Amino acid sequence: MSDSGRPAQQPSSPDASGAVDDGAHAVRVTSTTLASSTAARPRDAESSVVTHSVQAAASWAWRFLAIAAALAVVFSLVAYLKVVIIPVAVALLLTVLLQPVSSFLRRRARFSPALAAATSVILLVAGIVLLVVVAGRSIVSGISDLSDQAVQGFQKALTWLADGPLHIDNEALNGYLDSGLAALEENSSALLSGALSVTTTVGQVLAGAVIALFCTLFFLMDGRRIWSWLVGLLPRSARERTHQAGRRGLVTLASYARTQILVAFIDSVGIGIGAAIIGVPLALPLGVLVFIGSFIPFVGAIVTGSMAVLVALVALGPWQALIMLGVVLLVQQIEGNVLQPWLMGHAVSLHPVAVLLVVTAGTLTAGIVGALFAVPIVAVLNTVFLYFHGHDKFPELGFDDHVDVRPAGRRSVMVMSAENMVAAGVPATTRTTTATETVTTTEATSGPASAPDLSKGDRDDH
Repeated sequence: MSDSGRPAQQPSSPDASGAVDDGAHAVRVTSTTLASSTAARPRDAESSVVTHSVQAAASWAWRFLAIAAALAVVFSLVAYLKVVIIPVAVALLLTVLLQPVSSFLRRRARFSPALAAATSVILLVAGIVLLVVVAGRSIVSGISDLSDQAVQGFQKALTWLADGPLHIDNEALNGYLDSGLAALEENSSALLSGALSVTTTVGQVLAGAVIALFCTLFFLMDGRRIWSWLVGLLPRSARERTHQAGRRGLVTLASYARTQILVAFIDSVGIGIGAAIIGVPLALPLGVLVFIGSFIPFVGAIVTGSMAVLVALVALGPWQALIMLGVVLLVQQIEGNVLQPWLMGHAVSLHPVAVLLVVTAGTLTAGIVGALFAVPIVAVLNTVFLYFHGHDKFPELGFDDHVDVRPAGRRSVMVMSAENMVAAGVPATTRTTTATETVTTTEATSGPASAPDLSKGDRDDH
């Protein structure tokens, strides 16, 4: 017996199998349990033939094939509806670019939302028309001189091939030219069909431009309501997170679009001024071409800059072409090493290798359109996916902004009745009585509706 009157616990002693019993909290290990736990477990018929690694590879394979099939269906729909989808994508880019202008007109000039949106779109169209007119006039005035210089350069090239280190005979050169002309004559039908397809493409471009401007106008006017309607189609538990992810994706898209415009402007000004100083003809149209091409990251400015080098080679000679090449490379280095990292920052956090691969994949998939939209799409998806996985790239946005989605059920009837009465100027006491009668009538018709349980997150006011 112990001092407290309780029977003293006897120290544990090993049993016949060597196990020690330390009380109720000890694990009793015997030779029987040890043998059963370490014994080999029988395999089923499938695992005895196919190893676990092969089974895991097969599971990943059919899931990959299912995802690839779904993506193929999506791409097929996009290709079929490209006349509608591409203008809507362009309208989104134009909307994020014109949103500051529309907001400024609303705050400072006291414009209505519709008037501010219409004014922003009109200013955009006027700027594009002015740019096209100025560049077109310069092209018309300098194209004749450039064509003469191109003919002279071609003759110089033929003379160099005949008298230079290659020593190609004139008869061989004439044979090459005759074969080229014969190939053009043989493929005249293909060229004609290509011209007809270009005409069709021009019609699609005009229709797409009208759709893009129309969508831009209404995105600026009612973009919030359109977004609220889209988010309202989702389950209630996913609305708030989708809204916050969409806000961050929109910031990424706006940062990318504004940065690309600024970078394209700097590229066009740098290459255009360099061409004008060297004396390259059509310097202004070349600058406009560089501005348009710079919207394709890395690749566009290089291709359009090479065109400026070719014009300098044809018009002025090899030394001026080398100087023009140096100007293009200098502008590209300033853009890639200074402007892009400083302006985009972490908003579009894509590695240059990823950007190059994305642009290449987009070009192979959808041509020029794919090259234009590949990087912004991947940048937005990167921001949205990171937010869904717990990494917020824009914590400064906060969570105070909530999407406005109409409630459902009895609350929907009450809210709609109150809004209609406020719009009609009904007094507050009458609004309360009428709303109560409306709810009573609704319950008598469709049965009593239980109030939403707010403790479980079933809220409609976000």
